[in-house]
Amino acid sequence: MTNKMFCFQCEQTAGCTGCTGSAGVCGKKADTAQLQDELTGAFIGLARATVNNEDLITDTTDQLILDGLFTTVTNVNFNNETLRSLIDQIHLERNRFTPMCSSCASPCGKANDYDMSDLWNADEDTRSLKSLILFGIRGISAYAYHAAVLGYKDKDVNQFFYKALFVVGMDWDMDELLPIVLEVGEINLKCMALLDQANTETYGTPIPTEVSLTVEKGPFTVIAGHDLYDLKLLLEQTQDKNINIYTHGEMLPAHGYPELKKYPHLKGNFGTAWQNQQKEFADLPGAVLFTTNCLMPPKPSYANRVFTTEVVSYPEIIHIGEEKDFTPVIEKALTLGGYQ
Repeated sequence: MTNKMFCFQCEQTAGCTGCTGSAGVCGKKADTAQLQDELTGAFIGLARATVNNEDLITDTTDQLILDGLFTTVTNVNFNNETLRSLIDQIHLERNRFTPMCSSCASPCGKANDYDMSDLWNADEDTRSLKSLILFGIRGISAYAYHAAVLGYKDKDVNQFFYKALFVVGMDWDMDELLPIVLEVGEINLKCMALLDQANTETYGTPIPTEVSLTVEKGPFTVIAGHDLYDLKLLLEQTQDKNINIYTHGEMLPAHGYPELKKYPHLKGNFGTAWQNQQKEFADLPGAVLFTTNCLMPPKPSYANRVFTTEVVSYPEIIHIGEEKDFTPVIEKALTLGGYQ
């Protein structure tokens, strides 16, 4: 039987071997999985194009790599339209590095997109090591993305993304791949330290904090994910609007940061773990904002009150763009009115 998709990057993967049917356990459909593979192949092509052209790498190039990697993390992007748009952007950026390739009479193919089926169909050892590299830098990209939002960047971390992507597209043996796998761990620790620095210097050093699990009467918004900057912006825009803010899932640690907990309408935490959202958000009388990788396909009972931002995207769900105007979220919260 021919697989409709192949994805095994998360711990919920079907049968502990891989999702291969019409949709993954996370809710990602097969055509979306294919586009995410195409996206990955595209930024491997971009990484190839930067070889011996490192002087042409700009902040835009770095951000495209972060966007592309973060977009393919589990439970981030289910929207084929935004995936196609990102693929087009990466192709345009790659062409800037290789302007003569399109008219070359004898193309070498060195900067072509990588065919991800070559990875998924490789021998077990090669597939495992390359997957460790790829999935590792996807995770690192999330840390680097959040640090960059606050203005913190690390040249070594950014350079490693190109190196690792280039390696994934190469026909290397185990002895060549293993050192790169170990380097993923080193860069991960370095990037985690960068994000910690970014968060603590921006929001203060976290302190032990008791967090209420009680939702008070009145309008409210639930914010999920990891992006503390989005939370801060939402807190600023909801001041004096009679709207309470509750964290959800991975946003819970935000309550420990002094510069965030000073907002009196940051009231507490709603619900339990992210994987319970489809049950806990059913008929929720409040708005929900997803900032990073914790989105599950919204059920009809609450889909009309869900919003996304950053690289998170889902078909027909309102997306808050770079302008970060959360007015639609605020208006929805006020309309729903909260618990009475």
